[in-house]
Amino acid sequence: MESLLLYLWALFNCLFGLPQVHQKPQTSPPLLQGHIPPPPAPEPITVIELPLPPVAPNNYEGSCSSEVNPARTGCIGRTTQIQLGNFLPDNLHVLSMVHFVGAPAAPDPASIFQGEQLIIIKIDGKFFANGDSWRCITCGVPDHNSVGATSKLDYPQAFHDGRRILAGANIIQAAHGFTGDDLTPDQVHIIPIRWNTNVDGSGPGGSMRELRLHPDDVHLGWSAFSFDTGSLGQYCYYGRLAFNPSPSSGLPLAPRYDLTSVNLLYDPAASQPLAVHPTDPSRLLLNASAISVGELRGFSASGKEVTYVGSPSESSNIDVFAADLVTGAVRRLTSHPEYVDPVDLSPEGGPDGGAWAVVMDTRGTGRQMFLAGLRRVPPLTDLVTVAAVASVRNNGYRRFFQPWLIDRHGDRGTYMGQKINAAGDGIPGGGAINDPEWNGMADPKWSGDGTRIAYWQALTRSPACGCDNPLPCYESTAQGGRTSRLMVAHLTSRRAVARAAIEVAADVVPWGTMYVPGAAAPKRLLPGPGAYTLFGRAAGWANVTLAGKQIGSPIEGVKRVAAWYSSPTTVKVDWDSDLDQTGPDAGTKKTSPGGFHLRIDILDNKFEANGTLTTVVGGKTNLQPANGT
Repeated sequence: MESLLLYLWALFNCLFGLPQVHQKPQTSPPLLQGHIPPPPAPEPITVIELPLPPVAPNNYEGSCSSEVNPARTGCIGRTTQIQLGNFLPDNLHVLSMVHFVGAPAAPDPASIFQGEQLIIIKIDGKFFANGDSWRCITCGVPDHNSVGATSKLDYPQAFHDGRRILAGANIIQAAHGFTGDDLTPDQVHIIPIRWNTNVDGSGPGGSMRELRLHPDDVHLGWSAFSFDTGSLGQYCYYGRLAFNPSPSSGLPLAPRYDLTSVNLLYDPAASQPLAVHPTDPSRLLLNASAISVGELRGFSASGKEVTYVGSPSESSNIDVFAADLVTGAVRRLTSHPEYVDPVDLSPEGGPDGGAWAVVMDTRGTGRQMFLAGLRRVPPLTDLVTVAAVASVRNNGYRRFFQPWLIDRHGDRGTYMGQKINAAGDGIPGGGAINDPEWNGMADPKWSGDGTRIAYWQALTRSPACGCDNPLPCYESTAQGGRTSRLMVAHLTSRRAVARAAIEVAADVVPWGTMYVPGAAAPKRLLPGPGAYTLFGRAAGWANVTLAGKQIGSPIEGVKRVAAWYSSPTTVKVDWDSDLDQTGPDAGTKKTSPGGFHLRIDILDNKFEANGTLTTVVGGKTNLQPANGT
């Protein structure tokens, strides 16, 4: 697959003391209308760690002995992955995917506690009848109850009926729910979900990732990778679940849920975030109200909005947005220059009557400030750098996310939300609530009554620390030395909110396009090669030259940002910058002589650079991380 090399050369002649792009000059989300009150005072939060199955001494068959787990209900590995889900409708249980290890061989009854499974965990300190505070709900499900189901059970989400759970591309069902002590494996069914992507309806259907359940329990949103430009891309979709008890085409030929009325959440005919002026081809236009669903993250509690990681509104600043599924009205939920990805919106009726956001964010760490610290710079270089910039957020097993609580009006002034896990001594490796070596993971979730937030963390481990890495590794203080933990934050001053009635959403998203099975996804529209002028919102301009060239033909001697892919997921960026901004957002963004050269895999996220890119704002110098850290 031929790689594409893109160049961007921008000469800024802007009056940076004035707003430069099509957005309001304050830090708060630019599309939020009406009076914006002062930031809220910090609220009291208590955080507890939830119990998990005991840790086996190794992953070998039979290592999960009765000495390790007297109840013989399974063990997890020290470093095997888990993944938190959401709350069950009773707000007393949370879901988690776990990997069981060390089960004895069949026909031992405990042999069912092996592999990737789904458990529910009590959060109130109570126990199931067997003495455990958790229970596996997929272990031992008979094969005839799971024909065609996939083995991946990631991103588990409970339906509001309490009888179904979305996990991976499956729906897990139990007629009487999952919390009763009389639940047995034969009462559970695991039913696959199929997205038809072939004209004739044949085959297993399309590959879906990070499925998100709509609050109406009828619709789904999901993302799917694409490789149409020689690099890894992604589109997002929305469709209706329809149970098909006896399909006649497609695989599996077993009871399944088909996705019908599928919408692609992209319309090439609609206004784009950055586009050529419709009547003056020499001008570029920025449109902050354009919808650009890069990765679907979920829905508002009311189901009226879809949340997503969108196209940057400011250079190198990755934010989350919400778009009304009917009108397409866009809200920018975050604007802090650090990286944000997972987001969950609370039920309406928070302390100020609205929906608050919980996010996983690198804010407070300084990780992205060398890239995004200079505010309100038009997102021009992002045409070629956005994948690399987003990938700096992690360094392999070391992630820089922590959970943050943000009110409905978003970032503004010096307000950047409240860190949920701020309590503790903060000693690295000490195991406190705020131990920085415990990294926030996706996704944080609100309880249905708006009083609690569940999140999970993973301990930094080699090669992101130790050995050749200059940063030390720390032994886990969690039970059995495991490197994952589940946490629940209680917002103790909040009153429980009753769940509002949810209307079934429409099947058609007017600002999207109906997906046609077999049709290739349209290419995302970007300005073509050429010389352009971008005018500031109040004053000033930027002269911009875009050039598209194939790999192996670099341009020398110009101020530029260039990027090319040596593989679909590995991007190399050459960056020359000499920005000097005056006014209320005064600062500089400069590269060293010879430029800044970054190579990064967007899946592995391991930082490797030559040269420097340094941003100075308010007298503070923001440096790039050291290689390997």
